Amino acid sequence: MEFKESQKDMNTAYIGGATGVLASGFVWCIAGLVGLTVSNNASMAALFIGGTLIFPLSTLFSKILRHSGTHSSNNALRHLAIENLGILFAGLYIAFYVAQFNIALFFPIMLLVIGARYLMFHTLYGLKSYWALGVLLMMAGMLCSLFNLPFIVGAFIGGIIEILFSLVIFKQAKTAAPTAPASGRSSVSK
Repeated sequence: MEFKESQKDMNTAYIGGATGVLASGFVWCIAGLVGLTVSNNASMAALFIGGTLIFPLSTLFSKILRHSGTHSSNNALRHLAIENLGILFAGLYIAFYVAQFNIALFFPIMLLVIGARYLMFHTLYGLKSYWALGVLLMMAGMLCSLFNLPFIVGAFIGGIIEILFSLVIFKQAKTAAPTAPASGRSSVSK
């Protein structure tokens, strides 16, 4: 499968990744709500546990929206989707470790990590909006830490940014979608 064809396959299966960005935005907001109602530690746990559910939720959302939620087995980009998880796990470890000394840095670190990870999604989906999303999340993480914002603020900032960008990505994926289903997958209706 050629590179552009691989991007198109990913785009069609996961609606440009918009369903994953939306699921992630919900997870950030839930972590924020848990922090407001339970505790800071529970909020960090909510982000971690919710984060493990992002891909299954993304697949479910894709299927609800009549997309396969599964890329082709010969897609050249399938490994990149898994390989960039290393950034996430390294970032989680750093964020949890630093939070033992300064809990207010947990969400800013995670914003930086998730933002850096999104930069690679341009390669997966061919959508430049992932560069903007990644940079915006990284800037939000830096500003949260520089201004020493309260612990929970970063969670809501991350959630709001991702939910808004999921709408942009849905629109871009709809525009980039093929007019006929690819490999048995349905396309976004025009």
